[in-house]
Amino acid sequence: MVKLYDPTAAPRADAGAANPALATLSGKVVGFIDNAKPNFDHLVDELADLLVSHYGVKRVVKRRKTSASIPAPEEIVRELAQECDLVITGSGD
Repeated sequence: MVKLYDPTAAPRADAGAANPALATLSGKVVGFIDNAKPNFDHLVDELADLLVSHYGVKRVVKRRKTSASIPAPEEIVRELAQECDLVITGSGD
């Protein structure tokens, strides 16, 4: 017998409740959740600079998880949801 385990986490939000696509990034606040994998912080720094200089993003908020294997703490999710118009989570390596 073979046991299979599903490593995916349960959804934290209703996908149908997502906001519609942004018409522009100009004047928006963009958040990043760094999943603590190597090099993602470097990618985020470069993306943040490009978003501000080329797309008029007003501000970038960066938060880092303690580990790639666990969800972001509820306080980080809540903070980014309140402050940001768009949040990007990513992976490095």
